[in-house]
Amino acid sequence: MVLPRSARLPINRCNLPADILGGLTFQRSPVALELDGVAQFHRGLFKLLDRIDDAKERADAFTMHMNASFYLDEPEQAGYSAQSKQKRQKADYLRMVRGWSFDADGREGAALKGWVESRFGLLPRHHGGQIRDLSGDAYRRYLEMRATAVYGTNALESQFDLLYTYCQYELARLYPGETHLTLYRGVNRVDEHETLATLDNKHRVVLFNNLNSFTANRERADEFGDYLLSAQVPLSKVFCYTRLLPGMLQGEDEYTVVGGLYEVSIAAY
Repeated sequence: MVLPRSARLPINRCNLPADILGGLTFQRSPVALELDGVAQFHRGLFKLLDRIDDAKERADAFTMHMNASFYLDEPEQAGYSAQSKQKRQKADYLRMVRGWSFDADGREGAALKGWVESRFGLLPRHHGGQIRDLSGDAYRRYLEMRATAVYGTNALESQFDLLYTYCQYELARLYPGETHLTLYRGVNRVDEHETLATLDNKHRVVLFNNLNSFTANRERADEFGDYLLSAQVPLSKVFCYTRLLPGMLQGEDEYTVVGGLYEVSIAAY
């Protein structure tokens, strides 16, 4: 089953086009996803991480590199000043990810969904309402929120690029030889998600939003709805997760996952 044209862009900034990485075949047989030039540009960081065995020390090294690369601790070096009308120097990757965790339909969520749209070519399907028409009001409001969120920031989407690439590096070290994680999502109504095919009473093919929250904790997912969706999520589609950086996400075992087509199993309570 292929990703509908209405859910993707013809170009992206990844090693695979959107129709491939967003399709059902990719979920079943994934490969590594690489954003154009990111690992190469930051190769010094990853050479350093290769020499560090402790995950917390690697996280500290990553944070220091991110801060230095984007002047997050020295905003004046990035052109900010005390007289600046737009106080956007604190709108960094951490604040955006935390904001997404609290409200996926807020400005921070729009910034992250916009990054997925740009880098992976997957269009959002929901942001404060269903998005089906790119000339409609829902998509226009999303674009306005996205523009507001990234305006005046210091290369915010490049910060997301590096965060994703670091996440993939850590997952490869945590799960050598593995390709998937079993993750869960609680919903109140199954029809909240676009069903493209019903395989049987307990299995469907669902088109998820271009960015989604999952959890590795089945019991935790139960708290968020009457139905439990479980999916085999490719590691290469994980943008970030709770334990990646201390204090980044508040949810227990929360994973932020790039969307597309997924075969899911459904359990009711």
